[in-house]
Amino acid sequence: MMAHVVRNPGRFDVIVSTNMFGDILSDLTAELSGSLGLGGSLNVGDRYAMAQAAHGSAPDIAGQDVANPVSLILSTALLLAWHGERSGAVRYEEAARAIEAAVAKALGEGRATRDVGGKLGTIATGAAIAEILQAG
Repeated sequence: MMAHVVRNPGRFDVIVSTNMFGDILSDLTAELSGSLGLGGSLNVGDRYAMAQAAHGSAPDIAGQDVANPVSLILSTALLLAWHGERSGAVRYEEAARAIEAAVAKALGEGRATRDVGGKLGTIATGAAIAEILQAG
């Protein structure tokens, strides 16, 4: 499966897998995009969903202000979009798109953590994204 993703990633919109293989695939595809810190993640069931950073809790770098917050921020956007689709409340989907656009702008401007070429820490990266989002 991963060989197909590497050869032609644009071919896939959604990949459905068991938990273990899904975790492996999501970690590898996030690294292909530039960093595990960029991979949003959503666990979806029949009635509920839960957002989480694809990289997990990263206890080895906890409290050092070096973790990339983008994964958790994009996971939140995924959760908002999921809720908007299910409830028919367009404002949640619009919020998700605004978050994604703010993240893209911050990354494009280099206002990001070191793992993706920026010079900011976790807190400053989150603040940059929030500032862009508020400026809307």
